[in-house]
Amino acid sequence: MKKIVECVPNFSEGRNSEIIEAIANAIKNTPGCTLLDVDPGKSTNRTVYTFVGSPEAVLEGALASARIAYKLIDMRHHKGEHPRMGAMDVCPFIPVSDVTMEECVALSEEFGRRAAAELGIPIYLYEYSAKADYRRKLPDIRAGEYEGLPEKLQKPEWKPDFGPAQFIPNWGATATGARNFLIAYNVNVLGTKQQAHRIALNLRETGRGIDNPGLLKEVKAIGWWVDEYNMAQISMNLTNYEITPPHIAFESAKAQAKLLNVGIAGSELVGLIPLKAILMAADYYIKNENLLILEEEQKIKLVIDRLGLNSISKFEPKKKIIEYMIEDKSSERLVNLTVKEFINEIAARTSSPGGGSASATIAAIGAGLGTMVGQLTYGIRKFENVDKEIRSVLPKLYDTTQALIPMIDRDTQAFDEYMRAMHLPKDTAEEEKIRNQKMQEGIIKAIEVPLTTMKLANSIWNEMQAIATYGNIASHSDVEVGAKALETGIWGAYKNVLINLPMVEDENYRNTILDEAKQIVDVAHQEAQKVLDIISQRIGKSI
Repeated sequence: MKKIVECVPNFSEGRNSEIIEAIANAIKNTPGCTLLDVDPGKSTNRTVYTFVGSPEAVLEGALASARIAYKLIDMRHHKGEHPRMGAMDVCPFIPVSDVTMEECVALSEEFGRRAAAELGIPIYLYEYSAKADYRRKLPDIRAGEYEGLPEKLQKPEWKPDFGPAQFIPNWGATATGARNFLIAYNVNVLGTKQQAHRIALNLRETGRGIDNPGLLKEVKAIGWWVDEYNMAQISMNLTNYEITPPHIAFESAKAQAKLLNVGIAGSELVGLIPLKAILMAADYYIKNENLLILEEEQKIKLVIDRLGLNSISKFEPKKKIIEYMIEDKSSERLVNLTVKEFINEIAARTSSPGGGSASATIAAIGAGLGTMVGQLTYGIRKFENVDKEIRSVLPKLYDTTQALIPMIDRDTQAFDEYMRAMHLPKDTAEEEKIRNQKMQEGIIKAIEVPLTTMKLANSIWNEMQAIATYGNIASHSDVEVGAKALETGIWGAYKNVLINLPMVEDENYRNTILDEAKQIVDVAHQEAQKVLDIISQRIGKSI
């Protein structure tokens, strides 16, 4: 996986389109940076930029945008609804893929050092990068805002982490740091600014003070009035969406608004959102409303409707969900081929794709056949008596089918990675050592990928047996083929584990994996037979 960092700088300009575009161009023109979103707000007079790239590229993109802001933004003339203290008010670095929080801390420190040295501006570290607890939270650093900086900068406890401890009138100060993925989320209120703020105080973690905390953890919130919407909003930062996700924030806001006899009219996402947060919301509404929705696209539509995400502007998943914005199709080469092209790839005079990718394909087809029969049973009037049983197994069958599909490419990628390690230089003792280490890492990956295929396929025998028991009997041959395909896919993946195991130097690892894989194959053989036996009994009874 590529190292991917997200950077979400907030600039104190949301009205001048030329300045907004100039900053966007500085990011877009930085090699290796992909600008995902530009979200200006007139009332807040603030623009949030979201871009991603390698750690090195994102650092350069952040510096490039700061240089443009230094030339074009003058804080002496800034007014807006949103709290702020600088032209580049905040510049967080967020781990997205194959990057640790520690790496993002180091990145923020390097940004702080270089920006302060080049532009002569005061910079504070916050969140995971903070050197003291009282500087960890952004509202504490930003307290007093731009207007309070001349006095604040004179206090020893507020000496910047980088740059001069003096007021720079055109700039102010900047906070940078490493943090978790933050979701900026606004709930629309058909009431007054004061009512929106009352609800915000009830919801936000700090509440109205130490003795009167709010209802939701990891939530910052204020109420404000947005002129261009002619509406109040509860503006929230969800600082850890796994603790308080958007759907909980929205439902909590609705409950508080009801107590005040105030209407809620949907919500607004500012910037991007992780797919996981959307799917968490989908699961919540599916469970609460006793729905059965399998496809990701339909789950997203459900969430858009339930949260009212189209209320301000159209919510476009491909422009708002971060995984969709940075989707790397190069990792899905095989699964995007036609069936004919894929078979010809296997038949070609190359060692990959081979048995591992073929086995993952066969296993995915087996799971897919079980899913198909379930869908041919669910929602049909004459099968309403087994609705509960089919509902209970279809999601697992569908999700496992989707999980097996990427294994088709991953198996080939793992083998290719091992082959690249084999061709590393070995002219010196150090090169030989590095080559051997990379080969061991590669061969272990080439074992663990098919082992994962085995585990995934082996996890749905109960569901396959339920489909055999309750599914549409007219499709019994599909269930039988599915069971044998699942078993064959597991057996094929097992053979790929076996052929690679002898090359692993760690004997304990070899023995552990061998025992685990053998047990899975034995279970698969027994469970597949149970599916066939169930079908045989049902066919006999129907005759």
